[in-house]
Amino acid sequence: MRLIVAEKPSLARAIADALPGSIRREEGALHAGDSVVTWCLGHLLEQAPPDAYDPAYKQWRLDHLPIVPTRWQLAPRPKARGQLSVIRRLLKQAGEVVHAGDPDREGQLLVQEVIEYLGWKGPVARLLISDLNRPAVQRALGRLEDNARYQPLYRAAESRSRADWLYGINLTRAWTLTGRQAGHDGVLSVGRVQTPVLGLVVRRDAEIRNFSPYPFHVLWVDLAVANGQLRAWWQPGETQRLDDQGRLLERAPAEALAARLPGAEGQLSALENRQKRQSAPLPYSLSALQVDAARRFGLSAQAVLDICQRLYERHKLITYPRSDCRYLPKEHLAQARSTLTSACGQDETLRGWLAGADFTLRSRAWDDKKVGAHHALAPTGKPAEPGRLEQAEADVFRLIARNVLAQFYPPLVAREVKAEFTILGERFRSSGQELLQPGWKPLFTTRDEAPALPSMTEGEACRVVDCGIEDRETRPPEPFTDASLIKAMMNIARYVDDPEVRRTLREHDGLGTEATRAGIIETLIDRGYLVRQKKTLRATRLGGGLIASLPEAASRPERTALWEQRLADIAERDENPAPFLASLIEDLAGLLASADADRLRQALSAAQGEAAAAPMPRRRKTTGKRRRSPAGRTRRKPRTSG
Repeated sequence: MRLIVAEKPSLARAIADALPGSIRREEGALHAGDSVVTWCLGHLLEQAPPDAYDPAYKQWRLDHLPIVPTRWQLAPRPKARGQLSVIRRLLKQAGEVVHAGDPDREGQLLVQEVIEYLGWKGPVARLLISDLNRPAVQRALGRLEDNARYQPLYRAAESRSRADWLYGINLTRAWTLTGRQAGHDGVLSVGRVQTPVLGLVVRRDAEIRNFSPYPFHVLWVDLAVANGQLRAWWQPGETQRLDDQGRLLERAPAEALAARLPGAEGQLSALENRQKRQSAPLPYSLSALQVDAARRFGLSAQAVLDICQRLYERHKLITYPRSDCRYLPKEHLAQARSTLTSACGQDETLRGWLAGADFTLRSRAWDDKKVGAHHALAPTGKPAEPGRLEQAEADVFRLIARNVLAQFYPPLVAREVKAEFTILGERFRSSGQELLQPGWKPLFTTRDEAPALPSMTEGEACRVVDCGIEDRETRPPEPFTDASLIKAMMNIARYVDDPEVRRTLREHDGLGTEATRAGIIETLIDRGYLVRQKKTLRATRLGGGLIASLPEAASRPERTALWEQRLADIAERDENPAPFLASLIEDLAGLLASADADRLRQALSAAQGEAAAAPMPRRRKTTGKRRRSPAGRTRRKPRTSG
């Protein structure tokens, strides 16, 4: 008997449907011909708690830290025992085993750790599926690989899991216990990814809070030229008092010039005229989709992830959603016309866009060299029936389909004009754009473009017909929203000074992963570190105090960059994980030594945030055991990974 172990029930059903023969169901498994398909429920196993290594660790004490297992252990999750028993029984009957985890680092880990935990010693094949539709699954079943090829990926994922445990368990215990000494009765959770994300928000809030606005002044002129009229803006010289962005800080020079300008004549002293071609935006990765859906529909990052999971698992309308890639395999190009025609035919908006698509075109999106374990989100070809979708599901599906359809539209072609005029010895600039060929643009916006500048010739005369001064004020940075925080996590290199670290963060997709970014935001809210105010995300006093009390290195993204670099070396170059974990343990000693009750007390007292006091974390449903705090109150065990 061949046993196929899928990552989740929806994938197991898709595999069983693609196998020859009728399907027979039993508890925890599906029989199809000579194959049996069973499944995990996400992670069935987790890193064992500290007291599994020593019962003394059940009590939180500073003199126990750092806790470092000498021989790592896994433990079943509370609701996993039943399904683990099913897989154990089926493994005893199996002649061959197929690993069908999702095609990424975590997918490799969560199925393989179960197979190994339950004692299977035979060979394992690897089944990689990113599209749940039957033809795609059948193709994948026809090209099984040796799972041994993916051992480096497994070791990298296992190392990441152990490192997150070491980091989260030790720092969370240290800061929680120090917090009690400082008078804070509650868990202070610290994580390798969640804490730098919180740091982004805390520092942005501080920039807004400490921002001191100042006035600046802008002088404009309306100019008559041979073929029409346009507006231009004065460019003050270095003799004026300017800020670092060239803005005029004193009104008097603008007033003096404005008094002389009415009716003044000048000439077009410089003209730059160039044609610009712009290709369509690429198909979506999950994070890019979360950013756009937040801006367009006001959906939270978690809501977009949940919708995508339903579109993938329940409706089977899109390919694997938790992708960090924005490119598509070349083999998909040949079926693109039939796939999109089938997918878009029942939606009026998509049908209109489909009618304008030219399937003889080929964009830069089709590039096998840029496709890794996943490819970009795309329709599977199953018809999207609007009546079966919730409004938000239909909205998100249209975005996904639109970005793929846009690959079959010509580029946007525009004429960009930059003009500089000399009047009374002063420089005035104007710019404009004329849309020559809209290309893919109508799929993305219905707004009219700004009017183009009239046609002009360098050296021609101009005359001032009106002028005015606008008094403006500098503005603080905008607070984070779901969209801008996800974008910041994607482009975290912008927040790092070290060029080597910046390069690593760009290469390894920033802070967090496509699958975890939305959950990180929700976790920070649940733990009382962030609050959602309308569409913005703000730090609470608790969140601000925690960041202020930690060593700066713990609240910045550089550590993640270094981790990802080491994990990539393990996954891609098959390096030994031991030195990575050893360096982390050495690093932990320094971080733990910096825990200080007085500093934490001062930080919590001085912290400013969106609430007078930190809100109580929202209660999660859990089946985990509770422990008694020293004060006798019940407290939930904190999640410490991430």
